Amino acid sequence: MPEGIVIITLLGVLTIDLIVGSTSSRWIGYLAVTGLFAAIVALYFQWDNTNPISFGGSFNADNFGIIFRGIVALSAAITVLISISYIEQSKTALAEFIALLLTATVGGMFVSGATDLVMIFISLETLSISSYLMTGYTKGDNRSNEAALKYLLIGAASTGVFLYGVSLLYGLSGGKTQLDAIAYGISNGHLGQSLAIVIALVFMTAGIGFKISAAPFHQWTPDVYEGAPTPVIAFLSVGSKAAGFALAIRILTNVFPSLVEEWELVFTTLAVLSMILGNVVALAQTSMKRMLAYSSIAQAGFVMIGLVAGTETGYASMVFYLLVYLFMNLCAFTCVILFSLRTGTDQISEYSGLYQKDPTLTFGLSISLLSLGGIPPLAGFFGKIYLFWAGWQAELYGLVVLGLITSVVSIYYYIRVVKMMVVKEPQEMSEVVKNYPKITWNLPGFRPLQIVLIVTLIATSIAGILSNPLFTLASNSITHTSMFPNSMVEITQLGGIGPSTTEEL
Repeated sequence: MPEGIVIITLLGVLTIDLIVGSTSSRWIGYLAVTGLFAAIVALYFQWDNTNPISFGGSFNADNFGIIFRGIVALSAAITVLISISYIEQSKTALAEFIALLLTATVGGMFVSGATDLVMIFISLETLSISSYLMTGYTKGDNRSNEAALKYLLIGAASTGVFLYGVSLLYGLSGGKTQLDAIAYGISNGHLGQSLAIVIALVFMTAGIGFKISAAPFHQWTPDVYEGAPTPVIAFLSVGSKAAGFALAIRILTNVFPSLVEEWELVFTTLAVLSMILGNVVALAQTSMKRMLAYSSIAQAGFVMIGLVAGTETGYASMVFYLLVYLFMNLCAFTCVILFSLRTGTDQISEYSGLYQKDPTLTFGLSISLLSLGGIPPLAGFFGKIYLFWAGWQAELYGLVVLGLITSVVSIYYYIRVVKMMVVKEPQEMSEVVKNYPKITWNLPGFRPLQIVLIVTLIATSIAGILSNPLFTLASNSITHTSMFPNSMVEITQLGGIGPSTTEEL
């Protein structure tokens, strides 16, 4: 039902644009947002569904999938609102952009619940190809074209690597495509520790690492973030990343329970590289969008601490962090879009003295950046606390200590931007800010951006205070999902899967 609503909305957007033409561009965006919120309402009514399996066993609408599908849909709804003015000013068609965004949303939602290799691959490609097209959507911008080409080439290579791992699983399981059937086939053939399974794990991890922009599979991220339209990277930084983590958890817990030590080592390595590289390289950036790109890489490293922990608390902390990351990251990108629309630049040095001319934008960007850095009592602080506590309980002491150290590093480059905006003297104001346009709340097309800024700012501010109910929601999405108890049964019997365990599977 939720994906069906999004597809109907997509067809409605295209049909109305064909019939009415460009005069419908403004309210077509609100139609898309209405459809996406309707999909979120449909997801709410599917919570604790007693029969979540559909598409012949290829799709699982369990609570775990529902929470991730909700994150993807909500990030798409916010992205539509912040893209209306941006796309209009770029003099490109809004309806086609929204259609591509809704297509990517459908792909991300299906990825979050897919339990069949064919469904996973088709959903990933639906998400990926739409993302490539959106990245190069502003055809008159050479940077956008370059970003799209790099994204396409690296994405195609990662898809091939992922598909090779999928083909190995298909062969080793005796021609099965559903994840539980693959786990049964591998355990029945006593292939749980074979070299071929390890190779399949490595290749599939590489494909997933590309989606979540984890080092060393991050090469596309800085260039795409800098060159692509800003609303596109806002969606990729949240929606695409959430879908990638949902896929990672579902595959690892269902298919590779006998290789827990191996995949924990792999993702520990990815987490270490992502936290170090993302935070250290971000220090040297002069472009706000590139800084947020390396910040996104670092954030993926923090989230992977919960994945490596491999416990229900770890998975719940991942869900909670992605929920609050949605608001604080999209708040930051909304501020970047507003500033770039008013000034035409995204250089960090040009933000100097912004508080003198636009206190609302300064406050919103400051709160979102401080939350990303983990400053209490904002949402990001509690998100990191839950992740680090889950890692500490799982005895991942080195990973947690590294996370704390790199968090301190990240606070430096976030506060550098805040300091530049707030404490600069009037005579040190940048030329761009000196010529900053007069701020009014009734500018045509800017109202959706202003609404998103206020809503995401409030959510970022109070999500920390409401962290307990939000974490309870995240925890329920894990504890009320049958996938995780089954995985725990397998993990406790790593010495060899006997007949009784196979029957339980």
